[in-house]
Amino acid sequence: MNLKAVLEGILFIVGEEGISVENIEEILQINNEELKKIVSELTIDYNDSGRGLVLKVLGNKLKLTTKEEHKKYYEKLVETEDPELSQSALETLAIIAYNEPITRVKVDEIRGISSSHMIRKLVSRDLIEEKGRSDSPGKPILYGVTNKFLDYFGLASTKELPSLEQVEVNDEEIDLFESKYKEIDS
Repeated sequence: MNLKAVLEGILFIVGEEGISVENIEEILQINNEELKKIVSELTIDYNDSGRGLVLKVLGNKLKLTTKEEHKKYYEKLVETEDPELSQSALETLAIIAYNEPITRVKVDEIRGISSSHMIRKLVSRDLIEEKGRSDSPGKPILYGVTNKFLDYFGLASTKELPSLEQVEVNDEEIDLFESKYKEIDS
């Protein structure tokens, strides 16, 4: 088994949260010396000038990040995005605002789709932020809304959010008989 490839996959899966050295050793069932060797090899692979990622050791955690020298291109990606909030951004914000503090995994469960990209966008726009860490395994990040979110929506606090019972859903029921699909009288 190619443990270097397995470690790379693990780092991809855990994403921005990273993973502790102890967790990796437990998952791969290796000791610290073996892990250091694998990390060293993977670091050399990522330091190749043809790669866009780099392996970072941050405290006791490992994570994949983008290369600093490519930063200007990543900034353009964020700058060119539509300043209006998309439907998925509003949906993600609402889930976080009504349930804060909440983990990305819980947001995913509620939405039924991965929210990691949207959460990164909302963090980069300073609408949500890290509010701490959960006590659940892996200590995932807990997210909550920022003061900029409150300003954006004209709220003093999240207590001013309308209750879910007050929120009107504007879905018109369509009577199929009266719709454009009804039979034409001959």
